[in-house]
Amino acid sequence: MSLVFVYSGVLGGCAFSGFLMSDGLSCSLVVLSWWISLLMLVASQGSVKVGLNKSSLFSLCVCVLNFILMVSFFCVDIVWFYVFFEASLVPTFILILGWGYQPERLQAGMYMMLYTITASLPLLALILYKFELCGTSSFLLKNFLCEFYGNGFVGWSGMVGSEVVFCLGFGAFLVKLPMFSLHLWLPKAHVEAPVAGSMILAGVLLKLGGYGMIRVYSYFCLSSYSVFSDVMLCLGLWGGVVTGFICFRQVDLKSLIAYSSVGHMSLMLGGCLSNSSWGWQAALGMMLAHGLCSSGMFALANYNYEKTGTRSLVMSKGMLMISPYMSMWWFVFCVANMAGPPSINLLSEIMVFPSVLFKSFWLFVPLGLMSFLAAVYSLFLYTSTQHGGFPKFGFPYGGMSSCSSLVAFMHYFPINGLILKSDLVCFWVI
Repeated sequence: MSLVFVYSGVLGGCAFSGFLMSDGLSCSLVVLSWWISLLMLVASQGSVKVGLNKSSLFSLCVCVLNFILMVSFFCVDIVWFYVFFEASLVPTFILILGWGYQPERLQAGMYMMLYTITASLPLLALILYKFELCGTSSFLLKNFLCEFYGNGFVGWSGMVGSEVVFCLGFGAFLVKLPMFSLHLWLPKAHVEAPVAGSMILAGVLLKLGGYGMIRVYSYFCLSSYSVFSDVMLCLGLWGGVVTGFICFRQVDLKSLIAYSSVGHMSLMLGGCLSNSSWGWQAALGMMLAHGLCSSGMFALANYNYEKTGTRSLVMSKGMLMISPYMSMWWFVFCVANMAGPPSINLLSEIMVFPSVLFKSFWLFVPLGLMSFLAAVYSLFLYTSTQHGGFPKFGFPYGGMSSCSSLVAFMHYFPINGLILKSDLVCFWVI
């Protein structure tokens, strides 16, 4: 049924009403939200349902979060989009606080809330000011506004005005993405969150930042010639290089996967700030690929944790000796994480490279380093967990259950299957 839906052409269509709208960008991300949420429920059966850990409240949180995300992606009004963008924090905070593993989960949840809310309040002021000047907050009228008021933001004059708009308008989404230097809340939230929280956080909630950037870029009629835009682009790409090096020094399995997310999202940021159709298409492809790949890796990390009782890379070794089947899943996900063929990750990186190099040829240095370092830390992750001797304190092991195999397969199949439906990525914006 899902294959019929993907190939039906519905995801590439456009529709709108007074309150909702849909296009290739929003439909793809809504389907990703449903897909990840279903797999999240399946992956959490052992810790929530079998463990009798408030399963009804857990399911309610997931359903409320799905509703908020769906309205956020389909909302035509930027004020309501902001409201639901902020509301998505509440169920996520409850998931981390209620089903997290360690006492530090309260601090991790507060980090996430304070980072996001602090950065997004200036955006609210900017949205209300724009609404007061233009009389509309609809995304659908953005083209009319750009033609009527000219290229730029009405009410601001000169270079300083446009830089302020860039800074205030993108701040909330750069934290949510997150961009390097604004990412400190992410590893904390991932390490303290349960498997469901990590999957929905990496799979969907980070994508709200990319989606918001593309929508706000259009709504505020922002010009591509901005000093702040160029600074963000360079900082994001070089920050991706730095996080690649940080990944080598991690001893926590979930922390390593979380830092790799920052590197992948910096590529998505580069595609978005390139202000070209290729760059925006690559940004959507990167969001879909990263959402599926990182969510699958967090599910595998949780399965490792259940069997060994630790997330330390130093102590969780030798999985190849006792479960080659699970090692196979780790291998294919590490290959997808380093953009190996035939994953949609490879297609997105091929598209994002020329779109970024059109801005400046010298950006090939951080782009090349990021691709190389992604391969290095993916191989480091695989060899650290699969090679060596199995620890003697590990729990009795009976192989992967059918439930875990299903979760791994349903994450991996779309990453490679979507390469056969690449127009979903390439033709949503022309």
